[in-house]
Amino acid sequence: MTSSQFEVHPQLVADTVPVGDTELCRVLLAKDARYVWIILVPRRDGLRELHDLDPLDQIQLMAEATHLSSSLQDIFEAGKTNVAALGNMVPQLHVHIIMRNEGDPAWPGPIWNVGEPQEYDADELSARLSAIQSCLP
Repeated sequence: MTSSQFEVHPQLVADTVPVGDTELCRVLLAKDARYVWIILVPRRDGLRELHDLDPLDQIQLMAEATHLSSSLQDIFEAGKTNVAALGNMVPQLHVHIIMRNEGDPAWPGPIWNVGEPQEYDADELSARLSAIQSCLP
């Protein structure tokens, strides 16, 4: 069951658009059209680290991240998929899944602090949300 106290951290709310929910996670799309970049936030209160999840939730998170990584890589024809749980700026446990390709604005380095985020136009955002929603387990 989800925690009745669960709320997405305000910084994640500001930086993302809701996509939907999986069994465990809230799925968010980063507001940067340069990348196919989703964020999984386990719907549990007070989590900071992967090891804070109970063992069954750890397995579920890995299954969801793996499923979405594979599905998104196929749909968006990404050359590489980056999966990371950093949390240096946002303490709430969340997992980034980012589709990468040679020649993207940050290739081959990490995407953080490279250039300015590119805003989605309405049609592009709608299409990307639809494609990602089609991948939700």
